[in-house]
Amino acid sequence: MTPRPPIAAAAATTAPAVLDLSDNTNLYGAPPAALRILREAAPDDATRYPSAYSDALRAALARSLGATPDQVTTGCGSDDVLDSAIRTFAAPGERIAFCDPTFSMIPVLAERNRLVQAPVPFTAGHDLDAEALLATGAPVIYLCSPNNPTGTAASGEAIARVLGGASGVVLMDEAYADFAAANVLGEATRRENLLVVRTLSKAFGLAGMRVGYGVGAPALIARVETARGPYKVGAAAERAATGVLTEDLEWVRERARLAVGDRARLIAALTVAGLRPLPSAANFVLVPVADAEACARRMLEAGVAVRAFAGLSGIGDAVRITVGPEPCGTRAVAALEEALA
Repeated sequence: MTPRPPIAAAAATTAPAVLDLSDNTNLYGAPPAALRILREAAPDDATRYPSAYSDALRAALARSLGATPDQVTTGCGSDDVLDSAIRTFAAPGERIAFCDPTFSMIPVLAERNRLVQAPVPFTAGHDLDAEALLATGAPVIYLCSPNNPTGTAASGEAIARVLGGASGVVLMDEAYADFAAANVLGEATRRENLLVVRTLSKAFGLAGMRVGYGVGAPALIARVETARGPYKVGAAAERAATGVLTEDLEWVRERARLAVGDRARLIAALTVAGLRPLPSAANFVLVPVADAEACARRMLEAGVAVRAFAGLSGIGDAVRITVGPEPCGTRAVAALEEALA
């Protein structure tokens, strides 16, 4: 029986007074266009089926990305797009290679699709080990940059080596690319072996809408669409997401810039406190600690929820802190110091 995906325990027990910094969602608000569209939702948004393949959303995404609709696929969050892609490009019993540690849904999706998992540790400098990933011979290689839960970004050289040497398809998860200095989105439509997967749950502030998408060559997208199936994005979600992509891109970019500034301040404050946070290109920071579960529990008692990770490969125990506007960072550092005292 396939296990349920891991969910942060702190988030499930969070009381209204608790500052929830556990799930990497946008703490800077929701885009105005989305809120307006949801307020104006029509009865048909609830009573009728949505567009089978989210045509309006695909067109809006294509315009915003400088692509064409046949280069875009959509899904119920980015993990749904990843699930469809994994099912498309790897048959049961084949391998999927990925960096370790990475997005917790990948082992779940691998097991769900009956694949053999080939985890590959990061290098000592938190970069992809391109040669080790390629040596697995996996028909699907999953990369995440910036990586969750570490926050670290892969080097351009390592990504290029994987893309150039992969025998199958590379799935590049860029859920946090809006907070990073570089990405490979521009490569997606020029290569036959690359699918870039993104979400509107992070910088776009639409986690409750569950909208994800993938970008790639038309032939690659057509294969994913076959595995995807219809009706993956609800009508209200499609309209809200389309509105944001049409009207609020600068609003999204400005909030991402704010998050980058707050991330730098959080890392600086953690460092001053004597901690050693990993470098981050995402909207969260990973902090190694001696006992992550105990630390997260004490932080929750102090009013701050974070995500605990035990025994991460090459890192050990750590807590992950979502970046937010002040006083989020100040409260997080104070709670962490109190938890470790």
